[in-house]
Parts: sequence; structure tokens; C-alpha cells
Amino acid sequence: MIPGSFSYHSPATVEEAVGLLAELGDDARPLAGGHSLLPMMKLRLAPLEHLVDLRKIDALKGIEEADGALVIGAMTTQADLLASGLVAGHCPIIQETAALIADPQVRYVGTLGGNVANGDPANDMPGVMQCLDASYLLTGKGGSREVKARDFYEGAFFTALQEGEILTAVKVPVPPAGHGYAYEKLKRKIGDYATAAAAVVLTMAGGTCKSASIALTNVGETPLYAAEASAVLVGSSLNKAAVDQAVSLAEGITAPASDGRGPAEYRTKMAGVMLRRAIQRAHERATG
Repeated sequence: MIPGSFSYHSPATVEEAVGLLAELGDDARPLAGGHSLLPMMKLRLAPLEHLVDLRKIDALKGIEEADGALVIGAMTTQADLLASGLVAGHCPIIQETAALIADPQVRYVGTLGGNVANGDPANDMPGVMQCLDASYLLTGKGGSREVKARDFYEGAFFTALQEGEILTAVKVPVPPAGHGYAYEKLKRKIGDYATAAAAVVLTMAGGTCKSASIALTNVGETPLYAAEASAVLVGSSLNKAAVDQAVSLAEGITAPASDGRGPAEYRTKMAGVMLRRAIQRAHERATG
């Protein structure tokens, strides 16, 4: 459990960080909270020669509201999200999810950017960001670009990040006032990754669902945006038939591995159970 030797770099600006990553190439990795990367290095599964620590870059921290969206710096911690009045007022599903990540000690160091950028399908925030139709702001030596969370994940630990790029911020469109939301997560113990989880955001008007968005966590090689399941709910009263159909469609896009959390069939069914609970709770919040 001791990593190999490596060189440590602590840039003060985004430009300095991307310059280092471009110079050092594939032997270097950016370091955010470190909760995924450092264990991999200790197990000698990520034998890196250089770590580029992003924690001293103030431009990567903070939460702002601009043009109908929350712009959250990549190095904003889960504890920062939980303490934010802006997040509480505009997008409380982010706080509901942050509170389910690991334990308080981890949440004081773990960052939103690190959680969404490394492509771990077990992380909680990627699915929630797909549900919210968030975008990721990426910066490299060649400039900056914006990629939808729904287009970012290509496979387990494979993303649209190109060599030398870092994720600098997450842009979350503010859902309509009065929206319903829920993140339901089944786990083996407090602080564990999800056996299966579901995120739902919806709006209601006159007893009819006007918009709905569904995403699933840790039941595939990537987080899963359930487009057909979301569409089935729109125009319905969220009656049993509509919810049953949405659950069936969502289960149909899962492809979980059989592992210590249970066989694949069990995890698929638990994704459906989590989704059914999330729809019910989001409905109650939208009409309560």
C-alpha cells in the first residue's frame, strides 16, 4: 500500500496546470481530492511519475449563478456544496446526493470535479449531472470547450477528456421553481458505492407531468441517461401504468456487472426499485 516514487507539482493557475500536463504527457495526472487516484497509486495500478495538484488554484473553486445556471468550480468540495445557499435554493438534488457520498471526512476533501471527471461508473454525481443536463467546461493548451455530461462518458474510466485537458467547472441549468427531485441510492453500508441508484427531476402542472429526466448510477459501464423512460412520464399523471413502463424501460438499458454487490439481475431490479422510489418522492415534492 505504498506508492512508487513520483514528482509532485503544485501550480497556482489553470494555465500553469495545463502547461505542466502538456509538458509531462501521459506520465502525469491532475490531482483533485485524490480519493480514487491515490488508492490506485498505492496498489501500483496507476504507476505515475508526476502528480499535478490542483488544490491551490483558487480559480477552480466556488459557486456562482449566471444566465440561468449554476457554475460550480471543479475544486469545489462536497462539503462546500452542502453548505451552499445557492445550491439549496436552486438545485437541492445536488445536496441530497453530496450527503450520500462516503462520510464527512471524505466530503471535506472530495471535489465535484474529481467525482465527475475520472469516469468511475460507481460515482454518484455523474448520473445526477446527466439527469440535470449539466455541461463540463474543459481546458487544455489549445483552449477551452464545453461537453454535455450526457456525451462525456465513453466507458468505464474512459471519458471525452483529451490528454492534457482538465475539467475546470460544471455548469448546471437551474431547474424550474417548484420542481420535484430525488436521488435514491441502495448501498451495502454507509459511505459505500451504490449497488444501484436513480436520479429523477420532474415538473408537474394541473396534475400532469410536464417534464421529466431520469439517470441511473452504477448499473452499466457509464452513468446512464434514461431518455425513453423520461419521455414516457411526460404527459401522464404519473399513474401506475406510466411509472411501470418507465421502470421497465430504464431496467432495459442497464448492464451491471455481477460483483460483491450482487448478481447482475439483482442489481438491475434494484435500479428499478430505486427509480420507482425516486419518481414517487419527486412527485410528492413537486405537488406538496
